[in-house]
Amino acid sequence: MRNVVVTGASRGLGLAMAKRLASDGFRVVAVARAESDALKAAIADAPQNLVFAACDLGDVDALASFAAGLKQQFGAPWGLVNNAGQSVEALLANTYNSQIESLLRINVTSPIVLTKYLARQMMAAGKGGRIVNVSSIIAATGYNGLSVYGASKSALNGFTKSLARELGKLDITVNAVAPGFVATEMTAGLSEEDRARIARRAALHRLAEPADVAAAVSFLMSDAARNVTGTVVTVDAGATA
Repeated sequence: MRNVVVTGASRGLGLAMAKRLASDGFRVVAVARAESDALKAAIADAPQNLVFAACDLGDVDALASFAAGLKQQFGAPWGLVNNAGQSVEALLANTYNSQIESLLRINVTSPIVLTKYLARQMMAAGKGGRIVNVSSIIAATGYNGLSVYGASKSALNGFTKSLARELGKLDITVNAVAPGFVATEMTAGLSEEDRARIARRAALHRLAEPADVAAAVSFLMSDAARNVTGTVVTVDAGATA
């Protein structure tokens, strides 16, 4: 059974991805700081395919030992989904330096460093693999009050394209998925009027759902995507069409 590590898997998009990949037949290591009730329920439904591993991804110095522990417990990974992320909605002029540093650490430094260690394990195993980074349409479109977040996701896109070239000769694909506004906890705070306005801007006149993003990740992890690498797949119901 192929192992796939999914970060930020306790809720929202990450949980949807973890559940979908488990249903695809992978053994999914769901990584989060704590195990949510929803994740516990998902593990109970698929105990052979879904397991939990605790990690504070903000502690970058601990990622080497965390990666080593994953290999010792589960073996080398075949796939990695860098989904964990942080968002700060504020004008740059009003954003604290500590908030900027924290967001860039979680959204950029942490996934790059974790990928470094897990990609080493994939390379040593010599069986190819899949890496998917969760970006955002904000990297391409921009959005008022999300300049630092947009910068972090743009960095992930650049990381994706260059790493795809580094690892391609080892049959490891590297892609990104860029969701638009998705019906999750992150958009639950929007008013019905705001949600309707955002939906009207999309070609399909609706918001994408976590299952839609999970389906894109499922495809990129599949054998059908063996020749897809260095790309950014947009899942936004046509908001950027």
